[in-house]
Amino acid sequence: MSVSPCDPRPPLCVAALYRFARFADPAAMQGPLQDLCGALGLRGTLLLAAEGINGTIAGTPEAIGDILNYIRGLPDCADLDVKLSSASTMPFHRMKVRVKREIVTMGEPAIDPRASVGTYVEPGDWNALISDPDTIVIDTRNSYEVAVGTFQGAIDPQTSSFRDFPEWFRSQRAALLGAGRQPKVAMFCTGGIRCEKSTAFLKQEGVEDVFHLKGGILKYLETVPQDESLWRGECFVFDQRVTIGHGLAQGNYELCHACRRPLAGADLASPLYEAGVSCPACHGERSEAQRASYRERHRQETLAARRGQAHVGAVHGEHGHGHEQAD
Repeated sequence: MSVSPCDPRPPLCVAALYRFARFADPAAMQGPLQDLCGALGLRGTLLLAAEGINGTIAGTPEAIGDILNYIRGLPDCADLDVKLSSASTMPFHRMKVRVKREIVTMGEPAIDPRASVGTYVEPGDWNALISDPDTIVIDTRNSYEVAVGTFQGAIDPQTSSFRDFPEWFRSQRAALLGAGRQPKVAMFCTGGIRCEKSTAFLKQEGVEDVFHLKGGILKYLETVPQDESLWRGECFVFDQRVTIGHGLAQGNYELCHACRRPLAGADLASPLYEAGVSCPACHGERSEAQRASYRERHRQETLAARRGQAHVGAVHGEHGHGHEQAD
């Protein structure tokens, strides 16, 4: 399969994918999928659950094409949602296929995006919807993501985890929706998967006019010209690129390898920032013993990099806040 949307220069292709499907035995799928990804030289994370598959992986365009063909052959995955972009260097340290309770954790077991979700809005129609004064716009992502960039006029729930979203909405519902004629509710996230659940959740809560950005911020930045865009800032992504901008070009943020939060220039200049050890956001969240451990790990990673090797400690970097596969 040719992966034409991915520019072969640079030679690495990044695929963000998800599909809500019914998997009778996701654990039985884990080994074959891990083996095939390994054989193809792919890196990244794929999550399997009874509700489907979610993840972000990177490799050559040919390898990405092969794995997408395989995943589309899984039960009810022919219509797999995939967004492709390019990377100049491998954005992941290793390949992991994990079995989870949910492919994106909301903690609302009754929610089933296969049964009821909001109305999909194409990126080209999104500006008109969110510019309508009868529409409220909600960013379903976490606070550290929103701080990097968001849509003009969007409401920030200031959540630290997607699991917090239902409680936030229930507590703010009256203030958000008011009484009488209900406004339209438009929601968005990085790649679309969190909105599959957040719109299904609002529908279950009795909200009728619920919409979400099809393909998420990634598709909007890829397809909407910058001079027409209502996006402000950059978009946090869950890999070593850290942030991207319009046209999916790599952004200007760096990553704290202790907590996986994005760092701007002011953060890097802070006395609380130490490469590989801490940043202003996480310094107070870690003990000195933890920072000492991170410091030694960073030293070992630096030595390994000088030798042109991947140090085993580097795999910690894909933990922490997780992926929009943890969108």
